[in-house]
Amino acid sequence: MTFGTNAKGVYAIATTPFLEDGSIDFNSMDKLTDFYQESGCTGITILGIMGEAPKLEPEESIGLVKRAVAKMGGKPIIVGVSAPGFAAMRSLARQVMDLGAGGVMIAPPTNLRTDDQITGYYAQAVEAIGADIPFVIQDYPLTLSVVFTPAVIRKIVMDNPNCVMLKHEDWPGLEKITTLRGFQKDGSLRPLSILCGNGGTFLDFEMERGADGAMTGYAFPELLIDVVNLSKAGKRDAAHDLFDAHLPLIRYEQQPGVGLTVRKYVLQKRGIIASSAQRKPGATITATAKAEVEYLLSRVARVDKRANLGPQSSAAG
Repeated sequence: MTFGTNAKGVYAIATTPFLEDGSIDFNSMDKLTDFYQESGCTGITILGIMGEAPKLEPEESIGLVKRAVAKMGGKPIIVGVSAPGFAAMRSLARQVMDLGAGGVMIAPPTNLRTDDQITGYYAQAVEAIGADIPFVIQDYPLTLSVVFTPAVIRKIVMDNPNCVMLKHEDWPGLEKITTLRGFQKDGSLRPLSILCGNGGTFLDFEMERGADGAMTGYAFPELLIDVVNLSKAGKRDAAHDLFDAHLPLIRYEQQPGVGLTVRKYVLQKRGIIASSAQRKPGATITATAKAEVEYLLSRVARVDKRANLGPQSSAAG
């Protein structure tokens, strides 16, 4: 199922569950996909940075896409296809679209520095994958060290009709959203879906600035869905009150390095995946960090009972 410039809602960034020996836990992947669908996510994104895509073999990547397509019941699936070279990007993009993906996400290589280099790269990427495949720009300077100005984003979008979405992960980035929506008002930018990442850290105000929703992987996607829906309904205080209750845990989960294992630990506690393990090289969660997460969950649970997880859950069965 393809998606377009009118995409809204929450696209959960899926982690890749691993067993302790480093092999993919496909049973947990099935449960995770079911969970995202049952939670009300609009779609999912797989093989992203938080999916540990660079650690996967090509056959594993394709296997995960097949499982996700089979489980999502026709909801759109976006697949990260970023690669050091265009040959690998082209191959993966064509394969996943043939399998039923809705589109692909392309992050810039970290060596791009000038505006011309950035726009030139995306022109070459589109030439490689084909102008018929919808794609998402991943704007994530905190990790990728590539800075997209609003004007550069506008040029990429206007030069490439198959660019349908911006995954906005700049920080601070609220003014960027306002500027892009301003371009649309003055007619210099065509319609563009803007979904925001960074674990949802600024989702409350990103929605007010004109974002269409979220594309991120916080361990409570239901919270992201609620904030998006409350914001769209004009219930500002309710959206902020609920968001504020989760913010300490969102912040804790956004730590560089250890953040992914924190997210996996909470998903494990929720009984969705069997292990918080990352494929090596990767961080592990310490006993002290687990205790801090337990404390944060208890505080969230004062407002949102979904965080009242109690003893360690199990994903077995």
